[in-house]
Amino acid sequence: MENRNVQYNLVIRQVNESNSMAYDSSYVASSTDDNFNILDKAYAGTATAYAKLKMAIDSNNCREEGCEYETKQLKQLKDSPKQSLSFIELVVDQLKTTEDPYYDVNNNYVYMVANFIINGKPGFSKTEGYDIELFLLEDGSQELVFDGPLFDKKLIINSSTLTSLIESGTDLIAETPDINKDMLRLLTEVGIFSADMVGENGELTASAAISDEFVLKANGQPDYEIIDIGNGKGRNVLRYDMDKIERKVTPFINAEVAGMLSQEQEVVAAWNMFISKGTSVEEDDQMAQNANAGSQAWSYEKDLPLMPNNKEIFESKYKDYFMNNYLSQFTTNKLPTVEEDAAIFDLAEGRKAKADKFIQDNKLS
Repeated sequence: MENRNVQYNLVIRQVNESNSMAYDSSYVASSTDDNFNILDKAYAGTATAYAKLKMAIDSNNCREEGCEYETKQLKQLKDSPKQSLSFIELVVDQLKTTEDPYYDVNNNYVYMVANFIINGKPGFSKTEGYDIELFLLEDGSQELVFDGPLFDKKLIINSSTLTSLIESGTDLIAETPDINKDMLRLLTEVGIFSADMVGENGELTASAAISDEFVLKANGQPDYEIIDIGNGKGRNVLRYDMDKIERKVTPFINAEVAGMLSQEQEVVAAWNMFISKGTSVEEDDQMAQNANAGSQAWSYEKDLPLMPNNKEIFESKYKDYFMNNYLSQFTTNKLPTVEEDAAIFDLAEGRKAKADKFIQDNKLS
């Protein structure tokens, strides 16, 4: 089912985004009926039902003494129209997640189909065999039922169950966290940048640099690495104490992951769309379709609730993702702050001078 979800979600979305339906002459020439008359059909006959209940109460001709059942049903009929509108609005809001740019294509594809039906997307009208029905149930809840060619069975959403899920912090469809936003915020919180390097927008400034305490030193001076820049030339770049940096940032990353784990379905979405493969937001933006975990994907049906080992794997890979895609830009090939140390020099001479200094500092000759 997981592979089928990926396939259907991608194809449905790509067809919609391609605008291909506009170039189907037979479709353009045909009449399309996307008026499902949801409320009209649901409330057909309710006026008669209301009148019978009111008459039974007024004449005291009820099922039981006190007319408790009839009074309850009468109240439900009075409240139902408002509840129907709220219910449909809630379903529309939930289904909208399928339109997010980083929507996890491992989600059940039927929700994307339902979203296209309820929003009247081309190819998902009554003309193509799709339908939506609203049912008022005797217990006071309501049901929206979606049907059509792409469904193996009807999709039924109950109002009371949906409300209960949402109130408990669970959604019909997993929303993928804004990983880029979270990582940029995390950079400002891990304690390796000074406060003056955080701008008014809450993100690091363009000139932000890792604090000097994390720069490797020899005899109190920065211990540079020499890099080859071509044509026999070289230059110094700063070396960082990566072990010290990792020890500093790890508690903050662990706390971040612990917070994410309070909403496990979003952790699964983050794993499937970013963390598993280690691809960055920038890399995904350059792809024809968003990255996804493929065979490494976690299943919403099978892997929730997350087992302890999956939580540990996620925490470890989340740290790798942060270190490789966000922190590395501040530790790779950064020039010295001392102007003369940042100058370009002859590569061979520079390497010899560094070797001679190492021998002298360590009294090896």
